[in-house]
Amino acid sequence: MTTWRKSSYSASSDNCVEVGRGVGIRDSKAPSAHIPVSPAAWSAFLKSVV
Repeated sequence: MTTWRKSSYSASSDNCVEVGRGVGIRDSKAPSAHIPVSPAAWSAFLKSVV
């Protein structure tokens, strides 16, 4: 089972994007579906937005 995390900015909201380590990203309103993202792709994404 994957532990899904959401931004601390969204902690009190149900409308957010969550990240599952080694699994991908998902919308908290539709938790049964997710978009697979490799660790390399996730790192590249984070580097591009910082």
